[in-house]
Amino acid sequence: MTRAFKVAGHSFHLEVPGPEFRFGLVGQYEPFEVPPVDRPLFTLSLVTTLPERERTLVLDSETDPGETKLRLFRSGDGWIVEMAPDARMPVWGTLALSEDFSTGELLLARDIPGNAAFAVGNSLMLMYAFCTATLGTLEMHASVIRNAGRAYLFLARSGTGKSTHSQQWLEAIPGSELLNDDNPIVRVFPDGRVRVFGSPWSGKTPCYRAEEAQAGAFVRIRRCPENRITRLGLVEAYASLYSSCSGFRAVKRMADGLHETIGAIVTKVPCFVLDCRPDHDAARVCAAAVTKEVADA
Repeated sequence: MTRAFKVAGHSFHLEVPGPEFRFGLVGQYEPFEVPPVDRPLFTLSLVTTLPERERTLVLDSETDPGETKLRLFRSGDGWIVEMAPDARMPVWGTLALSEDFSTGELLLARDIPGNAAFAVGNSLMLMYAFCTATLGTLEMHASVIRNAGRAYLFLARSGTGKSTHSQQWLEAIPGSELLNDDNPIVRVFPDGRVRVFGSPWSGKTPCYRAEEAQAGAFVRIRRCPENRITRLGLVEAYASLYSSCSGFRAVKRMADGLHETIGAIVTKVPCFVLDCRPDHDAARVCAAAVTKEVADA
């Protein structure tokens, strides 16, 4: 059975055994479901076996406790990804990818209840990031507030306060709503527009909105005893976005695509760093600066 989804204008397919296979993700993917297309960006298929192949370790992600653990291998003319919710846990899913990442076969580990939701979600998210890297599209690690038709993206390391800052906006800044709380999509269009899209991937917060808004600003959050905001120059802005977008830099065309997209964004959308406390005043300081920038543009 083929299920098709569209996120930020990019369509992809998921091949599952049958309609009864729900994998715990129906709610978050429903807003993005579309009829199957002739040429999807990529296709992920669930399989019951994978052939044994030699593999060479390419990437062993460094993660904090409680963060998803990924290991990427080169295998013949393709790739293999092993994934687990935590480095201390066994592998929950093994994903075999084609050379160009456009087709993937996912083998779920046996005897691990609930692993389908985790493995399918992470496989789709990885393939999306890899396949859109050359298409003016970034999969960001950020929390996004939409206000007055603009999207404001808050960047930070996990646990630093992205979601907390979004919550302060929701409570203190009238007209604010959450667009996505972990993995929004940012896309640069040929005419120069930079749009921010909701996605089926929103971390621990159930916010799955097939909606979009014009990019207003990117704000990196840093904890500080006082609240102050500073606009970044182009080089600092580039570095800030680069550290918060998904992609596999070891593949040159992917690295080049990310570089081109980030370079285009920082010339069009203001970027800031907000040193702040986790309080309403921090949201007011931030909102005053970023909305003024939009008004003056």
